[in-house]
Amino acid sequence: QVRLVESGGGLVQAGGSLRLSCEASGRTFSRSTIGWFRQPPGKEREFVAAISWSGGGARYTDSVKGRFTVSKDNAKSTVYLQMDSLKPEDTAVYYCAATTKVVLTTTPALYDSWGQGTQVTVSS
Repeated sequence: QVRLVESGGGLVQAGGSLRLSCEASGRTFSRSTIGWFRQPPGKEREFVAAISWSGGGARYTDSVKGRFTVSKDNAKSTVYLQMDSLKPEDTAVYYCAATTKVVLTTTPALYDSWGQGTQVTVSS
């Protein structure tokens, strides 16, 4: 089981930036895909981005391509989600999650471990 601890959410104006962090621990995280998901108010949880810890490949949902960047720091066992040019529609609770089942999957049900979530609010 992978344990995930998120940080970095907050309130920002439209056009601003935030960086979310997801610190991972546990014996399988080095073989995991780490995904970022978000759940806007009153809506379903949706895929944002993912990175393969071992291979380093990444995947993004279309609405964040060119604005968000997912990266990792092996020495710190941490995955980051750099969010630039933020829009009010990016407002949501953001979660990181880990899976060893499918590389770079966008399906929440395939992720085994989840962080506690962090609120991101973008004002217009």
